[in-house]
Amino acid sequence: MPGFMTDYLNNKILDMVFGAAPYTAPATLYIGLSTSASNKSGTAVEPSGGGYARVPLTNNIANFPIAIGGTKSNAAQVTFSTPTADWGTILSLFVADAPSGGNLLAMADLTIPMAINNGSVSARVAVGALFLSHT
Repeated sequence: MPGFMTDYLNNKILDMVFGAAPYTAPATLYIGLSTSASNKSGTAVEPSGGGYARVPLTNNIANFPIAIGGTKSNAAQVTFSTPTADWGTILSLFVADAPSGGNLLAMADLTIPMAINNGSVSARVAVGALFLSHT
């Protein structure tokens, strides 16, 4: 699923490259789900309760290999917990810099929206399924 960096991260990168301020990437990234569509402003409506939690991934080359052709992809499968309540229809996923709250760094819409209900199979993002560009 193609995704993009949010305005927050684009601004941080622009400021870093053009001398305004350094930016230190987070050591851990958190993958989350949203019942709203992806957007450049980096706002999401996450499921609440029912065992939902963002999935942490160490921010390293093993999980996110070197960018090629202006895109970055995931090299690790992301598996969410099994829902113990309805999470709603998931429209997008995101990458954040904190386990809750924080800043959304990138977002991507699912190719097909996914209804996640109590007892559903755990939602997964396959290796290479998420690819992000700097647009």
